[in-house]
Amino acid sequence: MARHGKKYEEAAKLVDRQRLYAPAEAVELAQRTNYTSFDATVEAHLNLGVDPRHADQMVRGTVVLPHGTGKVVRVAVFAQGEKAQEALRAGADEVGSEDLVKKIEAGWLEFDVALATPDTMGMVGRLGRILGRRGLMPNPKSGTITFDLDRAIREVKAGRVEFKVDKGGLVHVPAGKASFERDALVANLAALLDAVNRARPAGAKGQYLKGLTIASTMGPGIKVDIPALLAIAAAT
Repeated sequence: MARHGKKYEEAAKLVDRQRLYAPAEAVELAQRTNYTSFDATVEAHLNLGVDPRHADQMVRGTVVLPHGTGKVVRVAVFAQGEKAQEALRAGADEVGSEDLVKKIEAGWLEFDVALATPDTMGMVGRLGRILGRRGLMPNPKSGTITFDLDRAIREVKAGRVEFKVDKGGLVHVPAGKASFERDALVANLAALLDAVNRARPAGAKGQYLKGLTIASTMGPGIKVDIPALLAIAAAT
């Protein structure tokens, strides 16, 4: 059994492990149980009723959190000609084609998201081993291979996050910072849950959204009332 420090144990005493908390109350409790000295991330952990070993039960998508993640996102873009200029105008931090590929092959990885236009994927494919294991490889399913760079860059900078179910049927996504206003975190969680719900695969049977737990970085988990959060999403 995992052992926790004194600060964690004190924070955990504030949480009723058997209770489903209303969204606003859950967020407030996540903020109260944040004992770190830095602005912790509030993370959402969804338990889905799917078996991702089957292709028709894979869950993957993106969502733009209405209040962002609170993180400055560095964007690298593989593009040429006018599309490279479009990327620069939209605020990309690094733009290039063959030169950017070589820079990454040499060890440069100072970015959080990589975007690419379809015509550059022939060269970007060489970076599969480097970018793939770090979750940075552009992919059409996550909207990171596109000619609409202006929209993609602005969404990523504004707080677009990717979600993907892992082999255990879980989805882990940052939902904002502990310093956010309570209503902002609730709105982010509602948008995330709504997006995951809409991404329900055809092969999913029975209960799909089985559980949602939120926690600040290193903090205790807090169970959230899913129907109440879906109702908030439907009302916005």
